[in-house]
Amino acid sequence: MHASLFSTRPPGVGASWGSTVASHGDSIFLGGNEKQMMQNLNDRLAAYLDKVRSLEAANAQLESCIMEWHKKRSHGKRYDFNQFEQSIADMQGQIQDGKINNASVLLQIDNAKLASEEFRLKYEAEKYQREGVQFDIENLRKELDNLTIVTTDLEMEIEGLREEHILRKKDHEADMHEQRSTKDVNVNVKVKATPPEDLTKILAGIREDYEAIIEKNLRGLDVWYKEQTSAASLAVTNSPEQLQNNDKEIKNLKRNFQALEIELQAQLSKKHALENTLSETRAHYASRLQNIQEFISKCEEELSELRHDVRCQSNKYKVLLGIKTRLEREISTYQLLLEGRTDEITRNFESSAKEHTASTDHRLKTVVQDSVDGQVVSTTIHEIHQQE
Repeated sequence: MHASLFSTRPPGVGASWGSTVASHGDSIFLGGNEKQMMQNLNDRLAAYLDKVRSLEAANAQLESCIMEWHKKRSHGKRYDFNQFEQSIADMQGQIQDGKINNASVLLQIDNAKLASEEFRLKYEAEKYQREGVQFDIENLRKELDNLTIVTTDLEMEIEGLREEHILRKKDHEADMHEQRSTKDVNVNVKVKATPPEDLTKILAGIREDYEAIIEKNLRGLDVWYKEQTSAASLAVTNSPEQLQNNDKEIKNLKRNFQALEIELQAQLSKKHALENTLSETRAHYASRLQNIQEFISKCEEELSELRHDVRCQSNKYKVLLGIKTRLEREISTYQLLLEGRTDEITRNFESSAKEHTASTDHRLKTVVQDSVDGQVVSTTIHEIHQQE
């Protein structure tokens, strides 16, 4: 808003007012032309006031431009969104209720699927059990038919042996009858030979041998028949117990298999639900991370703009501070001139000239670090030259 009173040098260069006036000191004080100096100061003060007025007008124009820009950006309207917040909150509540209802419906569907799968497994188990029992019954029927055939064969063989025994007995009786009939015939034959053998004893021995053989065969057949019948009866009596034990074992195995199948289905459903939850969580956190990154980038842009504004304000402040200092010195000099204290003005000029020659250049380095969650994101270094 302010400008320097010096027309020869721009503001911010670092020269003081005293050095400028000191360069003209010979023409002002040595010549003694106080009226010319007063006229010069009045002209410079008038120029300063004109400059101040022009800067105020420029500031007013800038403010009006800024207001117009804000009006154009906002279109001159201010929307009140409070009336929509309640409807948005209600819709969000309805959406949340819908999500809960959908989750409960999905849970009921999963439970129904598990129950139907359990009934299907039970049906399959009963079906397999029925098929196994039918297979066992068919095998037992085949065994029974085989045993019936073997029993029939044994009975036929026994009948054949009995008939053979009867036939041999009849043949033996016929032989005995013939021997007895020939014994009644008296034949007187005198033959000089070895004494004949007793046929009765021979036939009796043969008969005894045959009877012993027949008895032995009968005993062997009887023992074989008893062994076969006992083995068949044991097989028949032991098969129901073995079948019952096998059925129990099959039932236990099928029950264990069914329980394991149900547990497997439950674990698969749980795994599927956890995978869905994991994917939803990843998507949610990815969106949140993206929003955070966008927010960080926006904050960095605002921070850079703020730093630029701060630097501009700092430079303006320094310029205005220099202008203020020079104006104060000029005003004090003007007052001294009005009061006629020229010696004090000369001393002030000399001291200001010495301060100007003894002024040093200082550098102020500013390091700004931006950190997010304890981590340094960016580092900016600024150097500011200061003259004292």
